Amino acid sequence: MLELYVTGVEQKNDKIFATTGLAATMQSLGYGTGVYKPVEVGAQESGGYLQSKDLLFVKAHDIHIKTYFTYLLKEEISPILSAANEKIIVEKNIINRDFDTIKNENECLIVDGLWGLATPYGKNFLEEDVVKSLNLPLLLTVSAENSDLNNALLSINRAKELNLRGVIVNNYNENSISKKLLPKMLEEYTDAKVLGTLPHFENNVSSSDLITEILNGVDIEKVFDINIAKLR
Repeated sequence: MLELYVTGVEQKNDKIFATTGLAATMQSLGYGTGVYKPVEVGAQESGGYLQSKDLLFVKAHDIHIKTYFTYLLKEEISPILSAANEKIIVEKNIINRDFDTIKNENECLIVDGLWGLATPYGKNFLEEDVVKSLNLPLLLTVSAENSDLNNALLSINRAKELNLRGVIVNNYNENSISKKLLPKMLEEYTDAKVLGTLPHFENNVSSSDLITEILNGVDIEKVFDINIAKLR
């Protein structure tokens, strides 16, 4: 089975476009794909139920992608604070249990993180602890529009202790000198490989456009460490 953990380097990371694009692309290539969200903040109420806004976005682009979650927290603030306000404790063993339950239901499973490796989920419990516990390869997303270079370098260097597969730069624009240079700078100042770039997307981006940009701008064989016959 293909497994991947995707997270950003800070809060405003537009990571969901990379997660959704990768999931929709793998599904379109014939891999039964699922997206698991261990923790969501800013969950939305719909039909009397709380729902993950990120998972709703995934489903809107391909209804056949299976989606899963563990903790849905209402306030769009740091998860440790949102959970405390609801008298909930985010527990790593519960996330592990849910992951073990679903991991064999898909040929490709993408775990969609939150705001970055140092995001606090609980006492002495950061997002990076989830990555370590699930023992998954890690893909970091860096926004050429919203990410601070210092934060990006710190996060990438922090991720060296994990199984860092590589980096995707989103909100990329070749017509902007600063944005165009970002992938080169990330590789120059870290040992990480930039595995692709994605442009800025609006929330109403079509599924076909997402998939096209993934296929044209991202080396998905390196992202998932697999040879895909349909791409050859």
